[in-house]
Amino acid sequence: MLIKKLREMLDARQISAWELAQAYLARIEKRDPELGAYLHVSADVAKAMAGEAQRRIDAGGQGALTGIPVGLKDILCTSDMPTTCASRMLEGYRPPYDATVVGRLRAQGAVFLGKLNMDEFAMGSTTRNSAYKPAKNPFDPNRVPGGSSGGSAAAVAASLCAAALGSDTGGSIRQPASFCGVTGHRPTYGLVSRYGCVAFASSLDQVGPLAASASDCAAVLDAICGPDPHDQTTSARGRAAPAGGRPGTGQWPGAGMGARMGESLKGKRLGIIAELMGAEVEPDVLRCVEEAAKWYESAGATVKRVSLPMLRHAVPAYYLISSAEASANLSRFDGVRYGRRAGGAASYGELIAKSRAEGFGREVKRRILLGTYALCSGYYDAYYKRAVHLAGIVRAQYDGAFADCDALLSPVSPTAAFEAGKVPDDPAQVYVADICTVSASLAGLPSISTPCGYTAGGMPVGLMITGRRWDDPLVLALADAFERDFERRDPAGFGAGDEADAGAAGAIKWGE
Repeated sequence: MLIKKLREMLDARQISAWELAQAYLARIEKRDPELGAYLHVSADVAKAMAGEAQRRIDAGGQGALTGIPVGLKDILCTSDMPTTCASRMLEGYRPPYDATVVGRLRAQGAVFLGKLNMDEFAMGSTTRNSAYKPAKNPFDPNRVPGGSSGGSAAAVAASLCAAALGSDTGGSIRQPASFCGVTGHRPTYGLVSRYGCVAFASSLDQVGPLAASASDCAAVLDAICGPDPHDQTTSARGRAAPAGGRPGTGQWPGAGMGARMGESLKGKRLGIIAELMGAEVEPDVLRCVEEAAKWYESAGATVKRVSLPMLRHAVPAYYLISSAEASANLSRFDGVRYGRRAGGAASYGELIAKSRAEGFGREVKRRILLGTYALCSGYYDAYYKRAVHLAGIVRAQYDGAFADCDALLSPVSPTAAFEAGKVPDDPAQVYVADICTVSASLAGLPSISTPCGYTAGGMPVGLMITGRRWDDPLVLALADAFERDFERRDPAGFGAGDEADAGAAGAIKWGE
């Protein structure tokens, strides 16, 4: 509950918002060169926002996030910082407006430390597809932090921000959270506005929090969720009645998304997804997830195996749908309307071809080609339309499972974080590793990754908890209950014993 601790310190005047921001900026300067979590550090912006936050605190008008230092995935538009999506296509681009979630955090008085590294246009699961530099895992810099929100997960794990925003299309919050030993929540589709989040696959993209705990995720989610006139897919459904304060203000402890925390687990019905507990999952990962399921049983919940046989089709359905939507969304980056413009073109067609060839990386080009092929005349029914039909069947099977279960348990990934030098050359092998996460995305369900154990080599393993649509408060509460009894480890050299260097910020124990 790092945010709650920082909130108490700020409100008790044990530290000022400016001192807190300065402490995090100093830590980023010292630690981030090793990790590559940030693409852009906004020291001037952070200090100005911290000064304004302190004035709010002094006036007694603070909320849960006032003065709290956060990082933003570089897919979110920010009017006072660059937004590149880790792509050469948008190098140097500064949007004229804020994403809705950015504006809502700004209204809360949160302090923006900078923009976080990612796979280019959110396409990847390693953060090695960044056009600028790879991000590394704080538990082992020789391993990947996951992706595409790898910078967000690494920054939270290494205490380079108190919380971060990421985006999740097929697992891009949950998988890096698992790899880096932090908590990451993908909200119900429609709970959080996508306005100002550069589109990858519009029917799947969701913005969500990564933080040190489910409680912290709830505080961030409560600040950013809710309907938005700029995004017609958003809804007011799913908001729990707050325990004090106005909904959406994020005032502690009245965050609506945390309203179910502390409920007894007795009577809760949990299902383990059998299809995600097979031989393709590493033994250490299976062990950790099974032990977590036993913990829930010991706490009073009933746990049983459930079968969702259509999940075996989830990966191909996801990659057809997401690639088709990416092909359409990224067509705007043509060097004329948006994006990098190549020089030396002799014709309009050559200008577009050269601009896109120079601006997009290999993985982005691959998915655009796959999506364009699937949408071509003669192939639309055979590929895209069939994939959408399969997604509907996956949703129906989840609905069937929720008739007997309140939430479902599974691994987040078949493996723990793998070595950067062992990323398969065959993209199909990388895509198959998304088997645990993509089905919840296809169904639009809330899904969280929370640390549940460690491999024999000390790498974190994440437990995924998936709930019914709009049941985000229950999903967060189930993760919170487990976390309260779980001994989380901090990455060596980045943990709780590593204090800030000077001043009042020396009271902070990083990682606590």
